[in-house]
Amino acid sequence: MIMSDEMNTLTLVFGENDEEECEVLVIFEVEDQEYIALEPLNEEIEDIYLYRYSEGENGEALLDEIETDEEYSMVVDAFEGLIDEEDEE
Repeated sequence: MIMSDEMNTLTLVFGENDEEECEVLVIFEVEDQEYIALEPLNEEIEDIYLYRYSEGENGEALLDEIETDEEYSMVVDAFEGLIDEEDEE
């Protein structure tokens, strides 16, 4: 799991002209797969985005959609557990 006090950001690109700058909240592992939690910097959007995460040959972030409802539920549970742990500290 990677958590940091310094803000790291990623720009998500949706379609041709739609971009969303996001803060990387955490990178965490569930069943041998890494996932990333992103929070949009646009304060009007209150969502947290969850994606599969890996790194390319040059260290660039590679994101992939979570494919099934079962996988999504498992990732949400793990992420919420991390948030609960952080709140307890």
